[in-house]
Amino acid sequence: MEISGTSIIGFSSAPQSDTSIKAVDPSTGLEIEPSFYNAESEIVEQAATLASQAFLVYSKKSSHERASFLNEIATQIESIGAALVTRAMQETGLPEGRIKGETGRTTGQLRLFASLIEDGSWTQARIETALPDRSPLPRPDIRSMSRPLGPVVVFAASNFPLAFSTAGGDTASALASGCPVIVKAHSSHPGTAELIARAVQKAAKITGMPDGVFSLLFGGGRTVGSALVAHPAIKAVGFTGSTAGGTALMEVAAKRPEPIPVYAEMGSVNPIVLLPEAVAHNGDAIAAGLHISATMGVGQFCTNPGVVCIKKDASGDALVDHFVEKMKDTAAQVMLNPTIHRAYKDALSKMQANKSVTTLVSGSAGDNDSPCLGTAAVFEASASSFLKDESLSHEIFGPGTTLVRWENKEDLLAILESLQGQLTGTIHASGTDWENHGEILEILERKVGRIVYNSFPTGVEVCHSMVHGGPFPATSDGRSTSVGTHAISRFTRLIAYQDSPQSLLPDELKDGNPLRIVRLENGKTVEATI
Repeated sequence: MEISGTSIIGFSSAPQSDTSIKAVDPSTGLEIEPSFYNAESEIVEQAATLASQAFLVYSKKSSHERASFLNEIATQIESIGAALVTRAMQETGLPEGRIKGETGRTTGQLRLFASLIEDGSWTQARIETALPDRSPLPRPDIRSMSRPLGPVVVFAASNFPLAFSTAGGDTASALASGCPVIVKAHSSHPGTAELIARAVQKAAKITGMPDGVFSLLFGGGRTVGSALVAHPAIKAVGFTGSTAGGTALMEVAAKRPEPIPVYAEMGSVNPIVLLPEAVAHNGDAIAAGLHISATMGVGQFCTNPGVVCIKKDASGDALVDHFVEKMKDTAAQVMLNPTIHRAYKDALSKMQANKSVTTLVSGSAGDNDSPCLGTAAVFEASASSFLKDESLSHEIFGPGTTLVRWENKEDLLAILESLQGQLTGTIHASGTDWENHGEILEILERKVGRIVYNSFPTGVEVCHSMVHGGPFPATSDGRSTSVGTHAISRFTRLIAYQDSPQSLLPDELKDGNPLRIVRLENGKTVEATI
């Protein structure tokens, strides 16, 4: 499949513009052909208008038709084969195994959403039949369900070129709900984006979807991205990236005449709490697992453990020594792009210059030809220093970990209370640890979206029960998730039909349950029947 470098507007390609970029191989710093042409304002207008027109048709497609579309996207992505792996590796520096694994996750979540919408339970269909003889007032017939919002803009993520990008979770959940999608491609992997977009485009044609159900635009977030979010046809936004980028989009969305929701995943330090008995009984294994978690993907996962709370005692010291040795022996690896690498090095420099912090592993890159090498770093701070200096709780996006040493339970609880919203919170405990530190769970339930027990946070299972979100600033809306089938609710709204004729009701709400879905009827759950 040839890469053209032009934006995709529904079933057509946009013309070349006067400005363009090229992808950069992070392992060499060299540009990769071809050029990718930035979408001009008229292209943004065309994509948004076409998506708005497509919504009128696509939102009325049956769940079965939309499921066929999602399944066909997965099939078309798989058909790209080696060309996709090669291009993604070249643009990101990620190894072959990671790209193949992420491809499988991408196609898997598309098929997961297809099965969800076939099931129909996601619509939350509820029926209250009329009670005309009720006293003192009769009750009307009221039926409600979830319906799609409208066209959605999805911002591709830098650190997941497939699973959180062009046909990733945001796109899959929006398309599943009945919303057309416009993807703003990430400048780090535009060729990968176009290959996937061509697969989506082909799937839309094969399954009879309307022109404009999907588009892909190249260009900057501050120009193309902001223009899309501001466009009146757009009804919601999915974003994965920096806090600065996410909050900027939130401001644009809030200032519109019609404000719209922005579901932004923006950063997390994913605190890990290591309690004394667990450390004493299992310190070496915890240190080994922590090392893998902290360096996985060169620390460029949103669930990377950035802050680890360890008691200041002999067992804690031994675990720290073991972890530090493993981090020192970790080979430098290529990071995703020069911007991320530069931000990581800047963050390390600030930590190393902080007089209240002890540098245990420096993260020095050494001599190497690669311009984007990320090396492991470990810092240590006392509980009192951490509580006095808010900057120590900032995310270091890369394989850098801060160890916070506490001496009593009051300090540990204060550390956790001081943290902002997080994607995950992890606890390692055994024996009487829970009896002595039970308050930790109460704090984490208020602070995080997922609590992990005696394991590590890196790795997010795509399933019905997963919650990949958290209180601000981990995400813009802690009531939602960007992974798992709960994500479909972000791009829907509830609508009720009162005393509606049967012929005008959606099939999900008609008498006799023609779609055989799970519904709540007069306050009782009615199971699907064959």
